[in-house]
Amino acid sequence: MIITLPQPYLLFLGDVTSARYAKTAFGLRDWAPERCVGEIALPGTTITTNLPRLSPLEAYQRGARALVIGVASRGGMLMPSWIPTLVGALEAGLDIVSGMHSKLGDQPEIRRAAERLERKLFDIRTPPSDIPIATGRKRSGKRLLTVGTDCAVGKKYAALALARAFRARGVDAEFRATGQTGILIAGSGVPLDCVVADFVSGAAETLSPDAAQSHWDIVEGQGSLSHPSYSGVSLGLLHGTQPDVIVVCHELGRETLMGLHDFPLPSLEETIALNLTLAQRVNPDVRCGGIALNTADVSDEQARLAIKKYRLQVSLPVADPMRGGPELDALVSSCLGG
Repeated sequence: MIITLPQPYLLFLGDVTSARYAKTAFGLRDWAPERCVGEIALPGTTITTNLPRLSPLEAYQRGARALVIGVASRGGMLMPSWIPTLVGALEAGLDIVSGMHSKLGDQPEIRRAAERLERKLFDIRTPPSDIPIATGRKRSGKRLLTVGTDCAVGKKYAALALARAFRARGVDAEFRATGQTGILIAGSGVPLDCVVADFVSGAAETLSPDAAQSHWDIVEGQGSLSHPSYSGVSLGLLHGTQPDVIVVCHELGRETLMGLHDFPLPSLEETIALNLTLAQRVNPDVRCGGIALNTADVSDEQARLAIKKYRLQVSLPVADPMRGGPELDALVSSCLGG
């Protein structure tokens, strides 16, 4: 699914108060900064990408050609409080790009404004219509899947960073996007969380087809096998990817599941064992390459101590892929089998 979008972007932050619900905005800022002109937010928003705060007209005058909804509400619904700003963006000359489950054209005010102004509406979460049912057939080439102790722990960032690190070593590697932000960054992919359940594994197989034996597909993980709300897509992706290697992603300091605070976070050991057990159904030789630890909220020294602690705990390489360094080198070597 190749996507051609109007660029650059104005990033819409809505009225969210947690960066966990603004993964699209932060992902584009970090991995496609040349396409981001600025941000716009509603009153009450307490987060920022640290890009210039602009009105739609100011963004258009600076070259922006689309407003990207950079946040996600629970359930992926467009919020009524957002509508005036989205209509204002259309009136300023911007198209709108959305990764929400709700379709832009299903909102009467947005649809009428787009028609009147001859603006375009892009819904990234629109899967291909011809996805096959999975076969479980072993495919050529190699695959790495990032999995998580929870949602929004850094699976996309880890996959992007690992793909970049693989290529830096001369390895033929490609990032495979499975969510709206990854698709916006990569320009292609399949939004797995809106694929009909029976076809999730088939979509993952299609996303990572037969390849040369030396080629690696680095597949962006979704959800978590331990999260009651999102485990279905995680299992379908795990079976469809048929990974040779998994990398477990975890956010330092998180203790309960996102949005379900009565559920404690599973341990790294439990997460490794659960994913390997289920992955062995389609690839008996699957192994865990190590841990991608999200240490974004702590100092360098705290990150170093945490990485050392978890490395001793699980006896596997541990690194924060965004910090790099020798820890990331060790993780990459482990994933490649070195």
